[in-house]
Amino acid sequence: MLDRILARVAAIVRRLRRIERRELAALGRWIQHTGNLLHLTVLVAVPLLIALVTVVSNVLTELSFLLFPPLAAGAYTLFSDPEGRYASPRKFVVGLVAGACCGWVALALPVAPAEPVVSPLSAALSIFLTGVVTWFLDVEEPAAFSTALLVLVTDDASPEAYVASVAVFGTLVAVVFGLWRSRFYERRARYLYDTAGSADHVLVPMRGDPAIAETTAVFGATLAAAHDAGKVVLLAVLDGGDGGGDDAATPAIDADADTRATRTAERLESVAKTVRTRAGVPCEVVVARGSPVSTTVETASNTNCDLVVTPYEEDRGLLSPYVHGVFDSRYDTVAVRTTAGRRRWRRVLVMVARPGDSAHAMLDFGTRLTGPNGSLSVCTCIEAEMERRGAEKRLADLAETVDAEVETRVARSEVTEFIGANASTYDLLVVGSSGDRSRASRLLSPPTFERLRDIDCDVAVVDRGNV
Repeated sequence: MLDRILARVAAIVRRLRRIERRELAALGRWIQHTGNLLHLTVLVAVPLLIALVTVVSNVLTELSFLLFPPLAAGAYTLFSDPEGRYASPRKFVVGLVAGACCGWVALALPVAPAEPVVSPLSAALSIFLTGVVTWFLDVEEPAAFSTALLVLVTDDASPEAYVASVAVFGTLVAVVFGLWRSRFYERRARYLYDTAGSADHVLVPMRGDPAIAETTAVFGATLAAAHDAGKVVLLAVLDGGDGGGDDAATPAIDADADTRATRTAERLESVAKTVRTRAGVPCEVVVARGSPVSTTVETASNTNCDLVVTPYEEDRGLLSPYVHGVFDSRYDTVAVRTTAGRRRWRRVLVMVARPGDSAHAMLDFGTRLTGPNGSLSVCTCIEAEMERRGAEKRLADLAETVDAEVETRVARSEVTEFIGANASTYDLLVVGSSGDRSRASRLLSPPTFERLRDIDCDVAVVDRGNV
């Protein structure tokens, strides 16, 4: 009885852990959308900064609460659009101080009778001076106009104290923003996208046509060579058949198994030598026996690989069971449909449907392949012109995460039509596997890579591993 209760408790704990991992993975994918990251940052950073200013203001009674509105508005402007027109720490501080100084000047001038609490002429003059000064200094800042007006009603603090507090706490907000932008936002690929610091140990199953398999190995080695710790492992599976399924029974090891293994190892060593020469990365050889998918996954684990690059295979016009099986594993996978002749991919087109980890992985791989002298383009297709501005913003956010020059393209076209019209100008097309779509969605609308036929460039299908 006790054993059954303990087993039931253990099963519940395992289920809760799986749910927790899925939820954390979903949260990670949500944050990888730049827009969501900025919204979350605004919800956290701005309240914390205002709380800090409030703590100080409670200690220093001469500080006016009227300092808070322009700081809150300015902080929101900075953090919500860190690459925008107003996202300059210098302009932010100088603009706020310039506005406060203009209001102070307007308050000191005898431009109106003293009876009203705030002179209309003083208010108009403060705004006029702020517009002129910020325009002349090129520090246009929306919150500057609020400090210009608020300084006129600082009953609990002198105008000069208000100007000084605006300068001090405006600088505090600007420093925090500058550190956040330079240390985190501009490096967000390193923290949010694991492909930026991984996918450098590459496993290449040597399947199918030997020439195609060797080209695939060079492709994988080019990806690995982008990192100093890169390495390549070439895998040959003797048994399980070339048909690509794990459903076939594994035949008994025949008498010349050792001879087959030796010959296969020699062939792989020849390819490994080519890989070491062309890519300059270490290359290992593994010859194993077993069912193809499970042996591939097990070998990736045993050799500490974090990316599988396999030749693209079809079965009756659809993706083969082998590639499907590897896609369903926990490893990131690239299925490469390539000709035997191409060994360099200097012009790469990355097609993305939506932002997220898959889009970033595709762009990261494209950057590795093109190198410093290549040409990298990222494109998305839209159905209506009203979608263009949002699409351009999403592509710009995506392009900012890689250290390379990236051309962004928004096409009002059906995706396969656009690819068919433009593929010939590129060496490689990178598309996603649609692994984040439901099975029903993929049945209703097949993935893009399954609808591509006879295009004049190589194709790489990128699949993010399952959690």
